[in-house]
Amino acid sequence: MKPTANVDEREYVLGTGADELERLGLQHRLWSDAAHQAWKSARVQPGQRALDIGCGPGYAAFDLAQLVQSAGRVVGVDESRAFVEHLRAQAAARGLTQLAGRVGDVQKLREVLAGEAPFELAYARWVLCFVPDPGAVIAGAAAALAPGGRLVIHDYFNYECMTAAPRRESFTRVVAATARSWRKPGGDPDVMGRVPSLLAAHGLELERLEVHQRIARPGESMWQWVASWWRTFTPKLVKLGEISPAEERRFHEDFDGLRADTDFVVLPTVFEVVARKPLR
Repeated sequence: MKPTANVDEREYVLGTGADELERLGLQHRLWSDAAHQAWKSARVQPGQRALDIGCGPGYAAFDLAQLVQSAGRVVGVDESRAFVEHLRAQAAARGLTQLAGRVGDVQKLREVLAGEAPFELAYARWVLCFVPDPGAVIAGAAAALAPGGRLVIHDYFNYECMTAAPRRESFTRVVAATARSWRKPGGDPDVMGRVPSLLAAHGLELERLEVHQRIARPGESMWQWVASWWRTFTPKLVKLGEISPAEERRFHEDFDGLRADTDFVVLPTVFEVVARKPLR
């Protein structure tokens, strides 16, 4: 999630401990179908070079490393040293010698990737919504791509469409508080509304624009993703002063009450972009 101030000390709001590694692992499994389909659209192949921007502990990077195989290379970049160390340890344990991790600010990819050859693919999932300057990330990705290379992005637009059915006022308040908490340090939960113009500004051609709209129902695996997010994030909203302890308690009472077969949660809309760097 959103990192804090200094590059060497940046940490995620939800932490980098075992609980968050588990949550992110579940998140990747539940959204990996969208990632793999997008990578297929971007024509990822063995022997290519791929860049995972904001790689976290490396779940997407592990999959990319298997796709490009030992003849290729994958570089994951993240501001969390703990996550990058996890990626490196897992790469070694899995024998993925083609996978490397670098600690650095994704808004300064030119510096972080100094010495790296151009990439055929760059991937960013739920990264642009948290950074103050998404244009800098896209500019860095564009510079890192080889001619004909592609940038794939999964991120949010209309985040506050997330709601419970039947509707709960407590849910509406907490979702709005979440969006405010991202905007205050410079993030944008509607960032994908700006992405097509940012791509054009940095010389990338939009090839694909799709939307992933999903729901979560009690008893399904996607429900556990939603539940794990709110268990860990609502205490942060209280700490930030975005909601009161009483509002947090009411939210969880209402959320835990969504147990009927007819109940569901509408998830935030995830948009998918595939953009290409011209050959010229």
